[in-house]
Amino acid sequence: MSPQTRHAHTRRRLRGRWRVPKLDAADAERALALYRAQRRRAIAPLVLLFAGMLGLPVLFAALPALDDARLLGIPASWLALAVLPYPGLVLLARWHLRRAERIEDRQ
Repeated sequence: MSPQTRHAHTRRRLRGRWRVPKLDAADAERALALYRAQRRRAIAPLVLLFAGMLGLPVLFAALPALDDARLLGIPASWLALAVLPYPGLVLLARWHLRRAERIEDRQ
């Protein structure tokens, strides 16, 4: 057993058992409405995520010349696969987070 695991177990025993907070009816209804609104807003980023991830193989199939094009001796298709998704994922996550926070600020 690692020292971190032992430490986590002893800490948990000291704090007692964690319990789900009880909400009154109005707060529970507001929390449920917030959850549903944020879940609806998550559909567009998910669609864009899947389109981006599934679009890369389609792009490589449509443009086989990317395998022949080289930049610093590395095929352009490899560079596109290794570099393009990450800034897109960061921008997508930032966009989704802002949309979710706007919903929280309104409610």
